[in-house]
Amino acid sequence: MAQQGRSVVPLVVAGLVGVLLIVLARMVFSGDSGDSADPADPGSGSAEVSEDCTEIIVVASSEKAGVLQEAAGRWNSTSPEVDGVCVGATVVTKSSGAAATALSETTWNETIDGPRPDVWSPASSSWGVLVRQWRSEADLPDVIPSDFENVAQTPLVVAMPRPMAEALGWPDKSIGWADLSELAQDPQGWASLGHPEWGSFRLGKTNPNFSTSGLNATIAAYFAATGLSSDLSLADVRAADTRQFVSELEASVVHYGDTTLTFLDNMAAAAAEGRGLTYVSAVTVEEKSVLDYNEGNPTGDPATAGDQEPPAIPLVAVYPSEGTLLSDNPWLILDAEWVDETKRGAAQQFIEYIQSDETQQVFTEAGFRTFNGEAGATLTQANGFIPEEPTVVLAPPAPAVLAEIQQSWDELRKRARVLMVLDVSGSMGAPVPEAGASRLELASDATASSVEAFADDDEIGLWVFSTQQGPDGEPYREAVAIAPAAKAGPEIAAAAVDLVPTGGTGLYATVRAAQEDMLQDLDVERINAIVVLSDGRNEYPADTDLEGLLEQLSGESVDTSVRVFTIGYGDAADVEALELIAEASSAAYYDASDPTSIDKVLTSVLSNF
Repeated sequence: MAQQGRSVVPLVVAGLVGVLLIVLARMVFSGDSGDSADPADPGSGSAEVSEDCTEIIVVASSEKAGVLQEAAGRWNSTSPEVDGVCVGATVVTKSSGAAATALSETTWNETIDGPRPDVWSPASSSWGVLVRQWRSEADLPDVIPSDFENVAQTPLVVAMPRPMAEALGWPDKSIGWADLSELAQDPQGWASLGHPEWGSFRLGKTNPNFSTSGLNATIAAYFAATGLSSDLSLADVRAADTRQFVSELEASVVHYGDTTLTFLDNMAAAAAEGRGLTYVSAVTVEEKSVLDYNEGNPTGDPATAGDQEPPAIPLVAVYPSEGTLLSDNPWLILDAEWVDETKRGAAQQFIEYIQSDETQQVFTEAGFRTFNGEAGATLTQANGFIPEEPTVVLAPPAPAVLAEIQQSWDELRKRARVLMVLDVSGSMGAPVPEAGASRLELASDATASSVEAFADDDEIGLWVFSTQQGPDGEPYREAVAIAPAAKAGPEIAAAAVDLVPTGGTGLYATVRAAQEDMLQDLDVERINAIVVLSDGRNEYPADTDLEGLLEQLSGESVDTSVRVFTIGYGDAADVEALELIAEASSAAYYDASDPTSIDKVLTSVLSNF
């Protein structure tokens, strides 16, 4: 790839920002490629800064935060100074979308959002322009600089298990979105390429309303549908052939999500169980995530490197022949009243240290490209990469066209069939003093609000559970039958506000019955899923068989599976059991140990649909 330097900034901002500003304004973003699934997680810090020094707080997206934390430790050890004042940096992790939301508010809530940033480094500069727009709408002063440096680059790729990519001709043959779409629509699936054991083609893709990688992949798909690499028009986006191409590709999605880490973790777990080629066939991620996965460290955090064995089946990076987009990782020194000249000078010194040859080599060893686009020694074909790619970097179209893309995706995305399962045991009545409400009241309000996120033709329903809810002593009962969201949504909102906490927690029996019920009316054209919120441990003597439940959840065909997304609510939830339930069904666990975060957490969960 040719060197891009700072010219990448207008390339990314000009296109990606348009759709974000026009269409996504004021959504509660919860993640981006590689970011934590917990929207309120402030992450961990780097080497401590002496109390005698002026400290700058750097809030960074998690795919690079670990490398930045180590760089901060090394820089701090050099005893940097600004005009004779000792300075240092502390790097904390926060998803780009969650940080953008926090920065758009009047004040940064450190209790929920972690330390307030002096420097912000999201995955893409588009998030910064979004914050500028939000603050402008709220009559707040702009805090985003118009001029900035970049930490590193990484392009969007389609990551595939090596045997699957090789079946498509990798690395000798160019593979594009059109090839994947054709395979997705082939009734024979992988059998058409001599591998019936792999089933149909299945795509993992994050939600473009929440994720930078998901948005980039969606834009790229629209370009691929038209055969263009620039100058995409409203007429192109609205064309019947374009809409059909995108719809067919979206139909192959197993589920969406707020973070690519969900897919990577599930792929690693499937590979460990000998199912490495049956969960997803491909997932859209940043290039550096492929290296992290292949090294057994899908989070990319240097602190966890070596903790796991490399996966049995490595991934390779497919660079769509139609072109791809870049994440430019900006270094935004905030134009805020709390960032004084000393902090500003420290931030400038630190980015110069980050852009030094020595530190850039650390980034390239971690799978990034340099801040001006040069590939490092780790991006070799043996490791699953083609370093001279991407040869085509897409120039996104005008904001109005991007807005049309976003609107069209909402219409064409794969529809969902979701059963929401809410714990109403006695412990849910515990008060949350800072909210002036009980756990159940907060969860009920969040549930009632969340139904607005579904399209009218999604299908949703609600169960509640404790230890005795059904007429024959079952721990669960159906509060609202699954139906189109246009009908069931208002019914769920009404039912949620009337719930009363009582009894214990019948977790295992409820999940078991919910999955069986969903399988009876499975719709293979939809994302079939269960969302379980629980604040306690299983207390139902008639069913204590967690191992049997996990076998049941993992025993169905991947093509017809029901995924169980779990939420650990409050500080007494059985996190281990909820994580195992989510893992067994190739879904994801979400942490709502702080009950006041449930709105954001539930928004993250629903990004999967």
